[in-house]
Amino acid sequence: MRTSIICNRCVLPNSFPGIRFNERGICTYCLDYEKADIRPEQKTEYREKFEALVKELKNTASYDVLMCFSGGKDSTYTLSILKEKYDLNILALTVDNGFVAEQTRRNISKVVEELCTDHFYFKPRFDVLSKIFSYCARHNIYPSKAIERASEICTSCMGIIKYNAIRFALEKNIPLIAFGWSPGQATIAASIIKNNPQMVKKMQAAIYDNLHEIVGNAIDTYFITEQQFNSSRFPYFIHPLAFLDYNEDEIYRVVASLGWINPTDVDANSTNCLLNSFANVVHKQRFGFHPYAFEMANLVRDGYLDRTTALRRLNQQENPDIVTMVMEKLGIKCNFFSE
Repeated sequence: MRTSIICNRCVLPNSFPGIRFNERGICTYCLDYEKADIRPEQKTEYREKFEALVKELKNTASYDVLMCFSGGKDSTYTLSILKEKYDLNILALTVDNGFVAEQTRRNISKVVEELCTDHFYFKPRFDVLSKIFSYCARHNIYPSKAIERASEICTSCMGIIKYNAIRFALEKNIPLIAFGWSPGQATIAASIIKNNPQMVKKMQAAIYDNLHEIVGNAIDTYFITEQQFNSSRFPYFIHPLAFLDYNEDEIYRVVASLGWINPTDVDANSTNCLLNSFANVVHKQRFGFHPYAFEMANLVRDGYLDRTTALRRLNQQENPDIVTMVMEKLGIKCNFFSE
């Protein structure tokens, strides 16, 4: 990576788009954070808003919530909270991108059994996914703001997951869709989103149009149809970890009690996906900063993670054997990084 200066307060490098530093080596993002009106009571406000929403919508459909369940620690913890604290009737959805770690598969099976939760895997065609992932490894298809928060590969994968989830929720009339984003990925203000067809249609187009250019109509199966945009009730998005207490030690304790075991073959910033290792390496080489730097910086500023731990995670190199395995599965030549 082309990094020589790192913010003295968070972990953002001087290669991060648009960043500047003051005379104390503090980045503009940290300085803006100092000026922001951070209200401690926001968590309480949004938790109460969520609980009111649960009271209103619970038992109004076959399921109360569709949980996007990756099998990672945060989505596992979120699933357990929704089930055990709020007693919601949950349909857990796992989208298999072809690179789910074997330990993650075992974790998923164990957790849904322990929580007595309905669950299903959805596996999109790998020929479609591999063409998308391979293309994203070589080309920039999203605006610069998008690549500040995630790699091109992950943005495509998450887009398929998100709009596929909305499609499923609309088909089953499920009023809530939950995600296990950390507070570094989703702010409190974005933790409860009331979707409407016009807004979702515009957001979907930003992903769909790019992927359609790559694979054509084969992508249609994974996105919301025109007919579905006429639905009278679009599901809410909820990101509970933004307004609930977030403590990694407690999260690991809870998920371990469900039989969850941390995979050993994933990278330092993932607890479920092998593709992430390759996506990280591509992003760092192409843009000069780690795709998780933004999330880690937010977690440090909010006091959820100490700076030393965040830097260690960002500096840990991905397992070259896993990166090679992903490349081979995607049909990418071994000289890819030297081209």
